[in-house]
Amino acid sequence: MKLNYKEITTLGALKNAGYQSKNIKDELRDNLILKIKNKEQTFKGVWGYENSVIPELERAILSRHNINLLGLRGQAKTRLARLMVNLLDEYIPIVEGSEINDDPLKPMSRYAMELIKEKGDKTPISWLPREERFYEKLATPDVTVADLIGDVDPIKAANLKLSYADDRVIHFGMIPRANRCIFVINELPDLQARIQVSLFNILQEGDIQIRGFKLRLPLDLQFVFTANPEDYTNRGSIVTPLKDRIGSQILTHYPEDIKTARKITEQEAKLDERQTNAVFVPDVAKDLLEQISFEARESEYVDAKSGVSARMSITAFENLLSTAERRALKNGEDSTSIRLNDFMGIIPSITGKIELVYEGEQEGAGGVASILVEDAIKTLFPMYFPQIDKLERKDAVGPYDELISWFFDGDGFEILDDATNKEYQKELDSVQPLNQLIKEYQPDTSKEDSYFLKELLLWGLVAHKKLSKHRFTEGYQFKDLYGSFISGL
Repeated sequence: MKLNYKEITTLGALKNAGYQSKNIKDELRDNLILKIKNKEQTFKGVWGYENSVIPELERAILSRHNINLLGLRGQAKTRLARLMVNLLDEYIPIVEGSEINDDPLKPMSRYAMELIKEKGDKTPISWLPREERFYEKLATPDVTVADLIGDVDPIKAANLKLSYADDRVIHFGMIPRANRCIFVINELPDLQARIQVSLFNILQEGDIQIRGFKLRLPLDLQFVFTANPEDYTNRGSIVTPLKDRIGSQILTHYPEDIKTARKITEQEAKLDERQTNAVFVPDVAKDLLEQISFEARESEYVDAKSGVSARMSITAFENLLSTAERRALKNGEDSTSIRLNDFMGIIPSITGKIELVYEGEQEGAGGVASILVEDAIKTLFPMYFPQIDKLERKDAVGPYDELISWFFDGDGFEILDDATNKEYQKELDSVQPLNQLIKEYQPDTSKEDSYFLKELLLWGLVAHKKLSKHRFTEGYQFKDLYGSFISGL
């Protein structure tokens, strides 16, 4: 129903306009039905959940359920909860001055009922926009019942000269103040069991108790809880009766393919426009960046139960562009492109985002990050160049023999971290067999992308133990695996 919110300022005008009250779960349900019928996207900007999480979430809303989103960190649980706000009506009327967003047609607080009794149809009303109908609380061990439900306020009692037997001395907590709103409790298992118990009646019966006051407040709330499965063993658990009162538990997951992961990273990365204009990022580099997260989720060094957040790829992408941008600034260049060397600049983004198991601790966070980059290169390598088998006949002719011979006969070559664009390209162009391999296996590659592929080829051969790579202060040196040793003899 379309109402002129600016003109309707009293209870009488609201009644004359034919407004009908609706609880929040019906409101969400009705607006979702309209969106589905109109084939509108319900949860914009969330990728990879189109055929899994979003249909389950829509079913839960249609069923008028309170919802628990269960998944590892960085799986857009809070994002989904915040996007539910878009399914609310644009505005709802409330009794002006009400602490708990009283519905003018169904008042429940003492303040609202007394005001309506006194002023009748002249009771002033105000309109609450959908953006202000979202409340969020991170569950931490120090959260109290007073924070969530409320407590007796002695200062209010003294100022108003009220007895403690008078219910007007109550100061409402976050949940009553979020009446007719979406209320999100993040990391629910971190909430102490006794605090979780205080939510039972609100979820089921709609009444609350504060310091002996039993208030029959039929609060109208859409609860969304989020939890990490690891929390069940690490820090606490969701008490069984509370789980029983949550209508739908929905499992979230990480992106299942590189394409989806790239969409998320490019959408969420906070980049300066000057960076995006100055730094060219080859498609292969974007795929490699995402592959690192996929490798981390499967790595024997990383704690799989803790998960690898999508934030790792996002911050790594930001660091990757900053590494290239810094080099261009030092060299006085207006533009540059991402190099494989630049991936060493993302290691700080990886080390802070992964939890290591014992074997990983032995390798060290930096060592594990380097291993993950190498594993990602190994995975992508066969998509662009012929695969290198672990077992090969000694006399077999391979596609990389000429390139390996080039290194065997020469002294190798170096790629400096801060080399100018010209120096970098000249160095790679000097390896003739590299140019030949790109022409043969990636003939349609643009010139800008070809240099990154040349580096990928070199790093891939190092990962497969065909060449050696040595890190020194200013860059990388590539050599034949055994040639340098033999020539020394």
